[in-house]
Amino acid sequence: MNAAVYSESRGSRAWAALLGVWAAAIAVAPGLGAKAVLAAPAALVLFAWWTLGRPERWLAAFLGAALLLPPLPIAIGNSGPHPSLLLAAWGVFCGLIWLAEWRFMWSGVSAALLTLTAVLTASVAVAAIHSGAEVAAGSLARVALFAIPVYVYLYTAHGPSIRFDLFRATRWLFGAAAVAALFACVDFYYQFPAPAGYGAQFVWLDSGMYRRAQGLFYEASTLGNFCAFFLVMIAVGLSRPRAEAPVSRKAMAAGGAVFLAALVLSYSRGSLINALGALAVLAWLNRRRLRLLRRAPALAACLAGISLLTWKIFPAFIQMYWLRLEASAQYLFSATEGVLSGRVASWRILVDWIAAHPWQLLFGIGYKTLPYSNYLGTTVVADNMYLSLLVETGIGGLAALVWLNVAILRAARRAAQAPDARRSFFGAWMLCFWSGQVVQMASGDLLTYWRVLPVYFWVLALAVRQ
Repeated sequence: MNAAVYSESRGSRAWAALLGVWAAAIAVAPGLGAKAVLAAPAALVLFAWWTLGRPERWLAAFLGAALLLPPLPIAIGNSGPHPSLLLAAWGVFCGLIWLAEWRFMWSGVSAALLTLTAVLTASVAVAAIHSGAEVAAGSLARVALFAIPVYVYLYTAHGPSIRFDLFRATRWLFGAAAVAALFACVDFYYQFPAPAGYGAQFVWLDSGMYRRAQGLFYEASTLGNFCAFFLVMIAVGLSRPRAEAPVSRKAMAAGGAVFLAALVLSYSRGSLINALGALAVLAWLNRRRLRLLRRAPALAACLAGISLLTWKIFPAFIQMYWLRLEASAQYLFSATEGVLSGRVASWRILVDWIAAHPWQLLFGIGYKTLPYSNYLGTTVVADNMYLSLLVETGIGGLAALVWLNVAILRAARRAAQAPDARRSFFGAWMLCFWSGQVVQMASGDLLTYWRVLPVYFWVLALAVRQ
C-alpha cells in the first residue's frame, strides 16, 4: 500500500517537474512566435477538451473560423489552405465520438446531397482518365471541399441532440457575418494586401485600378453571395413579429447597412439578382399579410439612407456600379457578350463540344476539370453551375443538382409553413434564399463556395431537423 502511494507521488512530482520545465521554456523563449509554438500543444489540448464537452461546440468553432479567418499564405492550391479545414477534420472525429446519438432519418435533401456527392466522387476517376493524375487530384480535393458542407448538414440535421438556443446561436452567427462584411468594406477602402491567393477581379476608376471587395474570402462573388444570404435573413426577420426574429430591429438595421454596402462593393450583379429574387419569393409568401406593405416606406427610407451613405464614402465606385447596372439592363439583348463579361463565349465553347461529343455526357470529363484541363482544346471557366456539371459529371450530375434544388425548396417550404415559429423562420429564410440561388447558378459555380455553403446548409438543417 505504501509502495503504491509512493509510486503515485513520484509520478505526480515527475509530471509537475515536466510542466515546470515546459512553462520555463515558454517564458525564456525569444519572441512571441517561439512562445506561441511552445504553448500551442496546451492550447490544442484545452480546445479538444472544450469541444468534446458538448457536440455542437466544434461546429461553432468551425463556422466562426470559416467566416473570420483568412487562408494561410502557403503555396498549396489556388489560395492556400484554410485553418477551418483542420476544424472540419476534427468535426469528423467528434461525429464518431457522438455516433451513438445520431438519429439518421432518410429525407429528400439527405438523399440528394449524398447522391450528388457520390456522383462527384465517381467523376474523379473520369478526370484521371481524360486529364491525368494531377488534374484528378485537384478534382478530388474539390469534391472533399464540397463534402464539408454536406457533413455539416448531416451532423446538424441527424447528429447529436442540439443543446443550445437556436436564435441565440443565430445571433452569434449574424454578428460574426457582420464583422466579416465590415472587414470587406474596410479592406476595399484601404486595399489591404491579400493574405493569400485571390481572384483577379478589379474595378477601373479614374483614380486608378482597385481590387473588388472580397474581404477574407477568395473572390468577390463569394462575398456578394454571402451578403445576399444575410440580407434575406433580415428581410424575413422584418416581415415577422419581433418575438419571431432572432435579432433585434436595431441590429438588423445596422447589419443590413454593412451587408448591403459589402454586396455593392463586391461588384456582383448575380448576387444582387439573387437577393431581389429572394425578396420576390418573400413577398409571395406574405401575399395575404399587410405587414410588408406597412413597412415598405420605412424599408425604402432605410435603403435610401444606406445608399446615400455608401455614395458619400465611395462616390466614384457607386457611380460606376450604377452605370454598370444600367448598361446591363439596356444592352442585355443587343450586346449580351459584353454584359455577361465574356460568359457567352465560354458557354458557346461548351455547347459546341456537347454537340460534337454527345456520348460523353454519360459520364462527363471529371468534376472541376474545365478550368485546369486542356481536354476540350482550351481551359474554360463555365460560370454556370448547370452547364459545367453537365459537361464535367454528365447527365447524372446535372440530374442530381436539379434534384437537390427541388428537395431543398420543398423541405424549406414545408418548414416555412410549420406552426413552430423558429422552424418557420429558418424555413422561410432558406426558401427565399435558395430560390435566388437557383437563378444565380446560371451565372456562377455556387457549389464551389465551400466556406459559406456550410452556413447555408446549417440553417437548412435547423429548418428540417425534427
